[in-house]
Amino acid sequence: MRESTVEQYLKTQTEARKGEVRKVVWQGRRGAPDRLVMLPVTTGFPPTFVELKAPGKSPRIAQEREFLKMRSLGCRVVVIDSFEGVDKLLEGI
Repeated sequence: MRESTVEQYLKTQTEARKGEVRKVVWQGRRGAPDRLVMLPVTTGFPPTFVELKAPGKSPRIAQEREFLKMRSLGCRVVVIDSFEGVDKLLEGI
């Protein structure tokens, strides 16, 4: 399975819940997450930055460093590499 397959699953599952997935382009920031998942306010789901990976792949060191910095500033950042990871993220609704 490829990263793009996980990405498409994230998109379809989020849209099924009336939410949106946006591609994020970070100028001058290496290692930042590539997607933002947003669901209706009524769900209680906070906007979440998502780094998608192919199954079994891990974030690079620069990415881990960027995620830690973002989390320390109160951002929710998750790494997903499977359909199960997508389901786990969205099941908290």
